[in-house]
Amino acid sequence: MPVTLPKAMLIDLDDTIISYDVGMDLDACWLHALRAHMPAVQDDEAREMVAAIKKRAEWFWSDPERHRIGRQDLVSARQGIISAALTKWDVRDPALARRMAATYGEARDSQVRVFPDALEAIGLFRSKGVRLALITNGSAETQRAKIRRFNLAGLFDHILIEGEVGVGKPEAGIYQLALGKLGVSADEAWMIGDNFEWEIAAPQRLGIKGVWLDHRGAGVPADATVQPFLVIRSWSELMSRVRTD
Repeated sequence: MPVTLPKAMLIDLDDTIISYDVGMDLDACWLHALRAHMPAVQDDEAREMVAAIKKRAEWFWSDPERHRIGRQDLVSARQGIISAALTKWDVRDPALARRMAATYGEARDSQVRVFPDALEAIGLFRSKGVRLALITNGSAETQRAKIRRFNLAGLFDHILIEGEVGVGKPEAGIYQLALGKLGVSADEAWMIGDNFEWEIAAPQRLGIKGVWLDHRGAGVPADATVQPFLVIRSWSELMSRVRTD
Protein backbone atom coordinates (compact mmCIF):
# COMPACT_ATOMS: atom_id res chain seq x y z
CA MET A 1 0.00 0.00 0.00
CA PRO A 2 1.42 3.45 -0.93
CA VAL A 3 2.40 5.67 1.98
CA THR A 4 1.53 9.34 2.28
CA LEU A 5 4.30 11.87 1.82
CA PRO A 6 5.43 13.69 4.98
CA LYS A 7 5.53 17.44 5.44
CA ALA A 8 9.34 17.36 5.45
CA MET A 9 12.29 15.18 4.55
CA LEU A 10 15.80 15.30 5.97
CA ILE A 11 18.13 13.76 3.39
CA ASP A 12 21.70 12.53 3.68
CA LEU A 13 24.28 13.26 0.95
CA ASP A 14 27.08 10.65 0.75
CA ASP A 15 25.92 7.21 -0.43
CA THR A 16 22.37 8.52 -0.48
CA ILE A 17 22.26 11.15 -3.23
CA ILE A 18 25.81 10.61 -4.48
CA SER A 19 28.17 7.65 -4.30
CA TYR A 20 30.94 7.66 -1.71
CA ASP A 21 31.62 4.00 -0.92
CA VAL A 22 28.93 2.22 -2.90
CA GLY A 23 30.09 1.38 -6.41
CA MET A 24 33.57 2.81 -5.84
CA ASP A 25 36.78 0.96 -6.73
CA LEU A 26 38.83 2.09 -3.75
CA ASP A 27 41.61 -0.41 -4.40
CA ALA A 28 42.21 1.24 -7.77
CA CYS A 29 42.36 4.65 -6.08
CA TRP A 30 44.95 3.48 -3.57
CA LEU A 31 47.02 1.74 -6.25
CA HIS A 32 46.94 4.92 -8.32
CA ALA A 33 48.28 6.92 -5.36
CA LEU A 34 51.01 4.38 -4.67
CA ARG A 35 52.16 4.21 -8.27
CA ALA A 36 52.15 7.99 -8.56
CA HIS A 37 54.39 8.54 -5.53
CA MET A 38 56.21 5.22 -5.05
CA PRO A 39 56.80 4.11 -8.66
CA ALA A 40 59.57 1.66 -7.75
CA VAL A 41 57.19 -0.56 -5.75
CA GLN A 42 56.31 -3.75 -7.63
CA ASP A 43 52.71 -4.84 -8.19
CA ASP A 44 52.56 -7.61 -5.58
CA GLU A 45 54.08 -5.38 -2.91
CA ALA A 46 51.80 -2.51 -3.92
CA ARG A 47 48.76 -4.72 -3.39
CA GLU A 48 50.09 -5.72 0.04
CA MET A 49 50.50 -2.05 0.90
CA VAL A 50 46.96 -1.28 -0.23
CA ALA A 51 45.65 -4.12 1.97
CA ALA A 52 47.55 -2.70 4.94
CA ILE A 53 46.28 0.83 4.30
CA LYS A 54 42.69 -0.39 4.03
CA LYS A 55 43.00 -2.41 7.23
CA ARG A 56 44.35 0.64 9.07
CA ALA A 57 41.58 2.79 7.58
CA GLU A 58 38.92 0.33 8.74
CA TRP A 59 40.33 0.54 12.26
CA PHE A 60 40.56 4.33 12.18
CA TRP A 61 37.03 4.98 10.93
CA SER A 62 35.44 2.36 13.21
CA ASP A 63 35.72 4.61 16.25
CA PRO A 64 33.01 7.31 16.42
CA GLU A 65 35.28 9.93 17.97
CA ARG A 66 38.13 9.35 15.52
CA HIS A 67 35.54 9.45 12.74
CA ARG A 68 34.11 12.76 13.99
CA ILE A 69 37.53 14.40 14.09
CA GLY A 70 38.94 12.78 10.96
CA ARG A 71 36.11 13.69 8.62
CA GLN A 72 36.78 17.37 9.25
CA ASP A 73 40.19 17.07 7.52
CA LEU A 74 40.26 14.02 5.27
CA VAL A 75 43.74 14.64 3.89
CA SER A 76 45.26 14.75 7.37
CA ALA A 77 43.28 11.70 8.49
CA ARG A 78 44.39 9.75 5.43
CA GLN A 79 47.96 10.94 5.89
CA GLY A 80 47.97 9.41 9.36
CA ILE A 81 46.44 6.17 8.10
CA ILE A 82 49.01 5.84 5.32
CA SER A 83 51.93 6.69 7.61
CA ALA A 84 50.86 4.06 10.16
CA ALA A 85 50.29 1.38 7.53
CA LEU A 86 53.61 1.89 5.72
CA THR A 87 55.78 1.61 8.82
CA LYS A 88 55.70 -2.15 8.09
CA TRP A 89 57.89 -1.34 5.08
CA ASP A 90 60.01 1.10 7.09
CA VAL A 91 58.54 4.03 5.16
CA ARG A 92 58.49 7.05 7.47
CA ASP A 93 57.91 10.12 5.35
CA PRO A 94 54.98 12.35 6.39
CA ALA A 95 55.30 14.51 3.27
CA LEU A 96 55.08 11.46 1.03
CA ALA A 97 52.05 10.19 2.97
CA ARG A 98 50.35 13.55 2.57
CA ARG A 99 50.94 13.61 -1.19
CA MET A 100 49.57 10.09 -1.45
CA ALA A 101 46.53 11.07 0.61
CA ALA A 102 45.79 14.01 -1.69
CA THR A 103 46.20 11.90 -4.83
CA TYR A 104 43.96 9.18 -3.40
CA GLY A 105 41.31 11.77 -2.60
CA GLU A 106 41.39 13.16 -6.13
CA ALA A 107 41.09 9.68 -7.65
CA ARG A 108 38.21 8.82 -5.36
CA ASP A 109 36.39 12.08 -6.06
CA SER A 110 36.62 11.42 -9.80
CA GLN A 111 34.48 8.30 -9.33
CA VAL A 112 31.65 10.05 -7.48
CA ARG A 113 28.33 9.96 -9.30
CA VAL A 114 24.71 10.87 -8.57
CA PHE A 115 22.60 7.77 -7.94
CA PRO A 116 19.99 6.98 -10.59
CA ASP A 117 16.66 8.76 -10.03
CA ALA A 118 17.91 10.62 -6.94
CA LEU A 119 17.46 14.11 -8.41
CA GLU A 120 14.19 13.14 -10.07
CA ALA A 121 12.79 11.84 -6.78
CA ILE A 122 13.89 14.88 -4.77
CA GLY A 123 12.50 17.19 -7.42
CA LEU A 124 9.20 15.30 -7.39
CA PHE A 125 8.89 15.54 -3.61
CA ARG A 126 9.71 19.24 -3.73
CA SER A 127 7.05 19.78 -6.39
CA LYS A 128 4.52 18.17 -4.04
CA GLY A 129 5.27 20.74 -1.35
CA VAL A 130 7.52 18.61 0.84
CA ARG A 131 9.99 20.74 2.81
CA LEU A 132 13.55 19.51 2.26
CA ALA A 133 16.78 19.72 4.25
CA LEU A 134 20.13 18.27 3.24
CA ILE A 135 22.05 17.03 6.29
CA THR A 136 25.65 15.95 5.84
CA ASN A 137 28.67 15.32 8.03
CA GLY A 138 32.14 16.53 7.16
CA SER A 139 33.94 19.79 6.54
CA ALA A 140 32.28 22.77 4.90
CA GLU A 141 34.90 22.89 2.13
CA THR A 142 34.57 19.22 1.17
CA GLN A 143 30.80 19.00 1.30
CA ARG A 144 30.14 22.38 -0.36
CA ALA A 145 32.35 21.29 -3.26
CA LYS A 146 30.13 18.24 -3.81
CA ILE A 147 26.97 20.34 -3.58
CA ARG A 148 28.31 22.77 -6.18
CA ARG A 149 29.61 20.02 -8.46
CA PHE A 150 26.21 18.35 -8.70
CA ASN A 151 24.09 21.54 -8.53
CA LEU A 152 22.19 20.38 -5.45
CA ALA A 153 21.67 23.63 -3.57
CA GLY A 154 18.51 24.65 -5.41
CA LEU A 155 16.74 21.43 -4.48
CA PHE A 156 16.71 22.13 -0.76
CA ASP A 157 15.11 24.65 1.57
CA HIS A 158 18.03 24.32 3.97
CA ILE A 159 21.50 22.75 3.87
CA LEU A 160 23.10 21.75 7.16
CA ILE A 161 26.78 20.78 7.01
CA GLU A 162 28.48 19.60 10.18
CA GLY A 163 31.50 21.83 9.59
CA GLU A 164 29.28 24.90 9.29
CA VAL A 165 26.70 24.34 12.03
CA GLY A 166 29.00 22.72 14.59
CA VAL A 167 27.00 19.53 15.14
CA GLY A 168 26.64 16.36 13.11
CA LYS A 169 24.93 13.00 12.94
CA PRO A 170 24.17 11.06 15.10
CA GLU A 171 23.94 13.89 17.65
CA ALA A 172 20.34 14.84 18.39
CA GLY A 173 21.05 18.52 17.83
CA ILE A 174 21.51 18.23 14.07
CA TYR A 175 18.08 16.67 13.53
CA GLN A 176 16.43 19.12 15.90
CA LEU A 177 18.08 22.04 14.12
CA ALA A 178 16.76 20.78 10.77
CA LEU A 179 13.25 20.35 12.13
CA GLY A 180 13.31 23.88 13.51
CA LYS A 181 14.47 25.38 10.23
CA LEU A 182 11.80 23.49 8.31
CA GLY A 183 9.11 24.41 10.84
CA VAL A 184 7.88 20.87 11.44
CA SER A 185 7.64 18.47 14.35
CA ALA A 186 9.51 15.17 14.47
CA ASP A 187 6.44 13.10 13.62
CA GLU A 188 5.93 15.15 10.45
CA ALA A 189 9.35 14.32 9.01
CA TRP A 190 11.31 11.50 7.43
CA MET A 191 15.07 11.00 7.50
CA ILE A 192 16.44 9.30 4.37
CA GLY A 193 19.90 7.77 4.23
CA ASP A 194 22.18 4.75 4.04
CA ASN A 195 23.77 4.75 7.51
CA PHE A 196 21.58 2.72 9.88
CA GLU A 197 22.73 4.46 13.06
CA TRP A 198 22.88 8.01 11.70
CA GLU A 199 19.77 8.01 9.53
CA ILE A 200 17.52 5.42 11.15
CA ALA A 201 18.28 4.67 14.79
CA ALA A 202 19.28 8.18 15.95
CA PRO A 203 16.46 10.15 14.27
CA GLN A 204 13.82 7.56 15.21
CA ARG A 205 14.75 8.02 18.86
CA LEU A 206 13.47 11.57 18.37
CA GLY A 207 10.27 10.48 16.63
CA ILE A 208 11.43 11.06 13.04
CA LYS A 209 10.56 8.23 10.65
CA GLY A 210 13.66 6.62 9.14
CA VAL A 211 13.81 5.58 5.48
CA TRP A 212 16.79 3.29 5.02
CA LEU A 213 18.51 3.15 1.64
CA ASP A 214 19.83 -0.42 1.84
CA HIS A 215 21.89 -0.47 -1.36
CA ARG A 216 23.12 -4.03 -1.01
CA GLY A 217 19.92 -5.59 0.31
CA ALA A 218 21.67 -6.61 3.52
CA GLY A 219 18.50 -6.35 5.59
CA VAL A 220 18.03 -4.81 9.02
CA PRO A 221 20.94 -5.75 11.31
CA ALA A 222 20.15 -8.62 13.67
CA ASP A 223 21.09 -6.51 16.70
CA ALA A 224 19.08 -3.45 15.62
CA THR A 225 16.96 -1.92 18.36
CA VAL A 226 14.66 -0.14 15.90
CA GLN A 227 12.91 -0.98 12.66
CA PRO A 228 12.96 1.54 9.79
CA PHE A 229 9.71 3.09 8.69
CA LEU A 230 10.65 2.05 5.14
CA VAL A 231 13.48 0.01 3.63
CA ILE A 232 14.32 0.73 -0.01
CA ARG A 233 17.06 -0.30 -2.46
CA SER A 234 16.84 2.73 -4.73
CA TRP A 235 15.23 6.12 -5.24
CA SER A 236 12.96 4.67 -7.91
CA GLU A 237 11.64 2.20 -5.36
CA LEU A 238 10.91 5.05 -2.96
CA MET A 239 8.98 6.92 -5.67
CA SER A 240 6.94 3.77 -6.35
CA ARG A 241 6.02 3.38 -2.68
CA VAL A 242 4.70 6.87 -1.94
CA ARG A 243 1.40 8.43 -2.89
CA THR A 244 2.08 11.52 -5.02
CA ASP A 245 -1.41 12.29 -6.37
